[in-house]
Amino acid sequence: MNETTEVNNSSFVEKSVYFTSLGCSKNLVDSQVMLGYMGLDGFTISQEPQNAEVIIVNTCSFVEAAKAESIETILELADYKDPEIGNCRALVVSGCMAQRYSEALEADLPEVDLIIGTGEYNKIVKLLKAFDDGKLDAKSHVEIPKFIHTEYDPRLNTSPFYTAWLKISEGCNRNCTFCIIPTLRGRLRSRSVESLISEARRLAEGGVRELNLISQDLSDYGVDLSDENNIYELLTGLEQIEDVDWIRLFYFYPDELTDEVIELMANSKKICSYLDMPVQHFSDHVLKRMNRKITGEKILERISRLREKNPDIVLRTSIIVGFPGETDEDFEKLLEGVKQSRFNHLGIFRYSDEEGTPAFRLKDKVPQEVIEERFDILHEAQREISRELNQKFVGQTVMAIVEGEHPETELLIQARHEGQAPDIDGNVLINDFNGFDIKIGDLVEVQVSEVLDYDLIGSVVRIH
Repeated sequence: MNETTEVNNSSFVEKSVYFTSLGCSKNLVDSQVMLGYMGLDGFTISQEPQNAEVIIVNTCSFVEAAKAESIETILELADYKDPEIGNCRALVVSGCMAQRYSEALEADLPEVDLIIGTGEYNKIVKLLKAFDDGKLDAKSHVEIPKFIHTEYDPRLNTSPFYTAWLKISEGCNRNCTFCIIPTLRGRLRSRSVESLISEARRLAEGGVRELNLISQDLSDYGVDLSDENNIYELLTGLEQIEDVDWIRLFYFYPDELTDEVIELMANSKKICSYLDMPVQHFSDHVLKRMNRKITGEKILERISRLREKNPDIVLRTSIIVGFPGETDEDFEKLLEGVKQSRFNHLGIFRYSDEEGTPAFRLKDKVPQEVIEERFDILHEAQREISRELNQKFVGQTVMAIVEGEHPETELLIQARHEGQAPDIDGNVLINDFNGFDIKIGDLVEVQVSEVLDYDLIGSVVRIH
């Protein structure tokens, strides 16, 4: 587009923004950087969309369900452009859906005023000013993603004050056949160890006790930088930050999981005995079709090595059921791998065709009813495994971080131990405070008295 976008005559007077961040924690960090820039420009966050002059939807489009949620959210919030309902003068769509479908969004959703790609989110204030002045020469601003924020970019941590996501790199070089992420997020680009430690120190000064390290691929961190920028150096540096109690690792592929890192995790007092390690499958046939450079046997070897060095480690993984060409024999290998690995937390994804991925063109699609049947079998197997693994906590004391009142009853306080990540894993439910005055963000010792499928229940015996 070359024509100027027309805007209302009045400018942003109240400078209020309502923000919705969909999808993963990596997308959430991008949202927090956008809010940081807007905060520096005088914007305040509106808790209700009807009161905001600017509404931003940071979208996800990883799978079909995420795309549907993004579109539904955009259309719902577009209603607040009606002066009789709301005060919105600029509806902004950013993130993965903006990157992937900018032309379609522009053509099909005239309600949207500004479309910002995954590599342009740092330009939010500049683009809003141009829109406000009637000088925006295009609605869509989507380029090949190259930007990654550093410690010098403002960031508003919207997570609870005691926890934060630390994005150590952006993009991915793996090119798994089922994944659209390299197209949406670009090639791998890592932040330096120095930059990350600087941001982590600032987060700790703001009260953060728990750092959750994320990227598209943690195991590839630093391969695009000088030798001293590697995951081992990063972890040893983060350990030195005094006020940080927990450091948790996400999306560390088994291919690059070295004995050096395994030893560091096992011996550290701050690196959680927790690892999110995506495996996707255990059948060599399916792994090859996924373009995963590993075998099922090698995955099992890495898991065995982890547990050998750290028997109490909590493992989370994600798998895909129903990948094109997955035979009954392949599924049995997947099921057996899950049972043998005994993951504490398992995310099961039903395969869905995603245009733009190599898997979209693969033949031998698995019928949806077969995918559903296999999903149910895996889900039930994992439910039993999780319950059995939780049983070992009965009678033990676990350290947990207090998150606040249980959403369903004021009689319980909700917390998490180091083997439970924010939002995606189970909880520690405290039903007896033993006279302790506990507050959100406190680290407490909890004596576990009973377990549910995914949660632990117990009483406070000490505050740290």
